[in-house]
Amino acid sequence: MNRRQTLRAGASLLGLLAATRLTAVMAAGSSSAGGFEVEKSEAEWRARLSPAAYQVLREHGTERAYTSPLNGEKRPGRFVCAGCDLPLFSSKTKFESGTGWPSFFEPLPGAVGTQVDTAYGMRRTEVHCRRCGGHLGHVFEDGPKPTGLRYCMNGVSLRFEPAADGPA
Repeated sequence: MNRRQTLRAGASLLGLLAATRLTAVMAAGSSSAGGFEVEKSEAEWRARLSPAAYQVLREHGTERAYTSPLNGEKRPGRFVCAGCDLPLFSSKTKFESGTGWPSFFEPLPGAVGTQVDTAYGMRRTEVHCRRCGGHLGHVFEDGPKPTGLRYCMNGVSLRFEPAADGPA
């Protein structure tokens, strides 16, 4: 096999991987595939969410680093799913990871689900809202104590609710 054939084969393989990922994303984003508590049609999700939130939550996109106002959020409160309002993270577990996305070392009990994500030739653990299936981000094993985990979330997939009286 010469260099040109190798490049064509590689390009074909990447195309196949991208098509497979797109099919999986479309299935995960559809209301009929998830079996989640909150299910909506594509039109209902588009009406509820901003275009950026739709792209992340329903199409497994990623917002640009350092663009979320939630990076600097330091008040007591909780971070909820922008898709269904399920409380996901306490402000007590938020930390500055230096990655450009809001990061947490632990979700609230029963708030998120995970699955293996092999897109783009990487093996990562995707994090999604357990109630609506919305894509939130990924979890990595390079976080602080006590868990050693870094839940690296897209800010557009979250909404912050300040605590009414004291820490959340």
